Amino acid sequence: MIKEKEHIKKENNGPLYSEEDVQRIYKRTLFIVILSQTFGGAGLAAGITVGALLAQDLIGTNSVAGLPVFLFTLGSALSSFLVGNFSQNFGRRYGLSAGFITGGVGALGVILAANIHNIPLLFLALFVYGAGTSTNLQARYAGSDLANVKQRATAVSIALVATTFGAVAGPNLVTPTGKLAEAMGMHPLTGPFMLSAVAFILAGLIFFIFLKPDPLLVAKEVFKSKRQSSNQGNTTKLYPTINKIGIFSGATILILTQFVMTSIMTMTPIHMAGGHDHSNLSAVGMVIGFHVAAMFLTSPITGYLTDKYGRTVMVCASGITLALSGIIASLTTGESILMVTVALVLLGFGWNFGLISATTIIIDSTTVETRAKIQGSVDVAVAITGSIAGLSSGVVVAYTSYATLGHIGSFMAVLLIPLILWSRSKNKVKANQIG
Repeated sequence: MIKEKEHIKKENNGPLYSEEDVQRIYKRTLFIVILSQTFGGAGLAAGITVGALLAQDLIGTNSVAGLPVFLFTLGSALSSFLVGNFSQNFGRRYGLSAGFITGGVGALGVILAANIHNIPLLFLALFVYGAGTSTNLQARYAGSDLANVKQRATAVSIALVATTFGAVAGPNLVTPTGKLAEAMGMHPLTGPFMLSAVAFILAGLIFFIFLKPDPLLVAKEVFKSKRQSSNQGNTTKLYPTINKIGIFSGATILILTQFVMTSIMTMTPIHMAGGHDHSNLSAVGMVIGFHVAAMFLTSPITGYLTDKYGRTVMVCASGITLALSGIIASLTTGESILMVTVALVLLGFGWNFGLISATTIIIDSTTVETRAKIQGSVDVAVAITGSIAGLSSGVVVAYTSYATLGHIGSFMAVLLIPLILWSRSKNKVKANQIG
């Protein structure tokens, strides 16, 4: 029996959650996130790997090859806002499950649109499909709701690494799922979207059925109970407040890393295909598979380094790695599979460094009472950036070259370093003024 003194109490409501209860729920939450994200990662494969190729086939021009990424990231922006606000009010369970299932419905719509050659329906379905993409990213916050300051980056990284299993397998299933779709009398490029539909819906159902108790709701109750106990005891303990500088810098880092990663990644399949030749589709899938592995597989190491050495160090590492990726991409031909792979792997590493460190900065800069809503709003900006990057990358390559796109990405990546140093300086000045 747990002793009464070990519990956090609410006035007139008896014991609520002990520290042991919180740790148990935290560990259970991480397990559920891992399970769901394994499927959710597989759902990302279609949009990343064949979305641009499908649009190119149906519309017939390279200049709109970035349109699928524009559409599903625009849908991701709307769903980020909705999922964030829904989670803030009702918990992660309902917000994440609704987002994933909506994304699965969008994937089904893409399949239908491609097979009846309905371009407007394709655009609408890609927009809805974006809900799965944004929810996949928002799930990284669920694992951190009950984490302490020294566990936050690690908790985020665990959610991301779980995505690896499905996200790496997905692109490499492009050819098998394409053959399956063709055998069923459907457009071969809809095969990966069949996988996405099943994966996203399963991910949503896992959250809906098993994410109990809800970690965000538990965190809110724990925070309220501690504050009430502190007030009753007339202690002088100060509780965290919103750090606007941290939110701004974290959001900007996410935006820049997302732009660089999305723009280069979007046009790499087109760069490799060299027009309408899809004969090396397996090679495209392999390269994107390595890229996605780099995006997520290194997460535990990144999380550990972020918690141990600080957010600033990892943001700088992100800027350097992304810049190097852009330079290599700008010097590489589509036929050089090895060098394209190196560029995309570095692109994934740099994105991972930036995502985990910036996400942790945002968590550090918010309170549990407003965290999910702010996280959703930040992800809206990130998703809109991704949509702009996806659309503009096609235009840049169509009217200039893939090399130019790489140079632009390198320049934007370097901006991360002065940004995080400025933020750190401003926070030090603020801390000294308060002190």
